[in-house]
Amino acid sequence: MKAETALDRLSALAQETRLAIFRRLVRRGPDGLAAGSLAEALGVPAPTLSFHLATLERCGLIEARRAGRSILYRASFGAMEELLGYLLENCCADGACAPPTALVAPPRAKKRKE
Repeated sequence: MKAETALDRLSALAQETRLAIFRRLVRRGPDGLAAGSLAEALGVPAPTLSFHLATLERCGLIEARRAGRSILYRASFGAMEELLGYLLENCCADGACAPPTALVAPPRAKKRKE
């Protein structure tokens, strides 16, 4: 990945609404969400949401596809992995960073029903 691409992606995520959109889409998985559902869940007006979605799509962090009358957005997990790989490779090149497995949050324990 080129530094310019990494900067574009980091810049896109360095805004509260776009980060919230990306987080919600990552959690949603490959099925993604319709723009209307995103707007409702985040309490963002449609024009504002469109602006932020376009920014995320332009840098490759999300993908859009038409499903009937809706446009579904999903996180681009490949782009996310590329960005994380770039950061690990270029920022941790001297071996000062912890192993990549230390960067992954441990799975949450399920609450037991009593």
